[in-house]
Amino acid sequence: MRIDMNLKRLITLAVVISALAAACSGGEPERLSPEEAEQRLTELVDRIEWRNEPVGRRESVPPPIQDLAATLPEIDQFPIVVSPGSGSNRTVAEIFVSSEKSSPEPRTDSWMIEAAESFNDSGATLSDGTTAQVAIRRIASGTGYQFIAAGKDLPAGFSPSNHLWIEMAKTHRTMTPVSEQLVPNVAGLVMTSETASELTAKYGSLDAATLIEAVIAGDVVMGYTNPFASSTGLNFLLTVLHDFAAGDESKLVAPDVASVFEQFQAQVPFVALTTLQIRESVEKENGTLDAFVMEYQTYVNADSLQTGFEFIPFGIPHDNPLYAVGDVSPGELETLELFAAHAGGQQSRDLATEFGFDSLQYQSAVAVPSGETLIEAQQLWKDKKDGGLPVYAVFVTDTSGSMAGTRVSSVQTALESALGFISTETSIGMVEFGDVARKRLDIAEFDLNQQGQFAAAVVDMNPIGGTAMYDGILLGLSMLADVRATEPNAKLLLFVLTDGETTAGLEFDTAAPVIAGLGIPVYTVGFEANIDELARLSSLVEAASINANEDDVEFKMASLFNAGT
Repeated sequence: MRIDMNLKRLITLAVVISALAAACSGGEPERLSPEEAEQRLTELVDRIEWRNEPVGRRESVPPPIQDLAATLPEIDQFPIVVSPGSGSNRTVAEIFVSSEKSSPEPRTDSWMIEAAESFNDSGATLSDGTTAQVAIRRIASGTGYQFIAAGKDLPAGFSPSNHLWIEMAKTHRTMTPVSEQLVPNVAGLVMTSETASELTAKYGSLDAATLIEAVIAGDVVMGYTNPFASSTGLNFLLTVLHDFAAGDESKLVAPDVASVFEQFQAQVPFVALTTLQIRESVEKENGTLDAFVMEYQTYVNADSLQTGFEFIPFGIPHDNPLYAVGDVSPGELETLELFAAHAGGQQSRDLATEFGFDSLQYQSAVAVPSGETLIEAQQLWKDKKDGGLPVYAVFVTDTSGSMAGTRVSSVQTALESALGFISTETSIGMVEFGDVARKRLDIAEFDLNQQGQFAAAVVDMNPIGGTAMYDGILLGLSMLADVRATEPNAKLLLFVLTDGETTAGLEFDTAAPVIAGLGIPVYTVGFEANIDELARLSSLVEAASINANEDDVEFKMASLFNAGT
């Protein structure tokens, strides 16, 4: 719909000035009810310039890639955070290490870095006289497992957060135990003290089983992390299935358990990619979540969670084991053993306590199942994660001039790879934006016809003009709002692929109250982008913001759509 351009600009300017005036006066940001947000959305979409330019052809659709391992990037996308010393007479063992103990910042996440640097400086020698050294590669537990499962760039050692990934890795490789616990940790449910008091008053106790019951009853709204990537998310999935199966491993993925799990998922608003994303949601004054999952070590180091929140442990312990992977050489195995002994020394144990690693004296009622069962549990989650609700998604893609070159080619690669991870039962639409927003695909079931048109729209992307990002976002949201009018229980998602620089059309301050009021998650994927701007956008309604590049975009997008659609 179009109106006179000068009038449109004056109206938009007035709306923006009004929002800025409110902010400058020290007032609270405008908060809209869902009904008010829909009304404002209609008004804004009527005012912006947008065009209906449907795709007029189809491209052939390649066979879908539905295996995350097939999209793995080069291993150097995951940094070596501790390098071995120089010298020729040495044996080096590389270890895949989970992020909460191998990140330089904050220092509380650097336990393995400091232990490894101390070990490398110690001059430890093997039985053959060579110097023992370790290299530490920071990589999320689930991603490390994917590399091991694929047999790609195998390390000498693997130290995920918990034993679940070890059991799954055993289905693909020989895994030799070196240490069953390098450093203790516990997964837990974090909730507001108010929510904890209410649940205790109603249910008489407060544990994972109570929370699961409360979620199904609609008494609490919670979120958890993607069990294909997150140790805490996988642990929580196991805990839920264990509860529904009454502790019987043989029934963890049985049809009756799957049916109850689908009911549970219908009450879960979203599954996050990262713990940080969920934590920010709970900390928001008007966030929609009452509870979320987190490791204890992360919880005690989050100052903002030390008042007004409670931690309830669940699932199996996060013992941070160390296992040798595959057919390691005797020298590498001996190096891993020497390193484990060093990491278990008093200095490293004291550092672990300082950094918040502690066992809380928690006794688990959940056993570690076989790797085969865990892999089936992940598949059950993928099949049932939407809780039986219909899913509708709109892709909003940046085709402005600033996207020319590697940025638009990365977007095209991302969308092409997404094809294999979107269920054919999901309904998909597409909007592009440059100087103006353009509707390219009406929302329709993602059958072969829609896939062909989607693929054609991707191939035909031609970067030109300015960046009317929020015009495109609001046009996409209006398409989803139309769906909500006829299917109020549908799961609605918006994906924005952009460099995040707005140069035309509406601005964040005008769009933000509408986005927040609608409550439709806006996932952002940045390409050489203004990540702060995109993170601010995604945080309005609990959603992820991803920073992608040409080398890792396929894997990151596959992970996102594996969780989202």
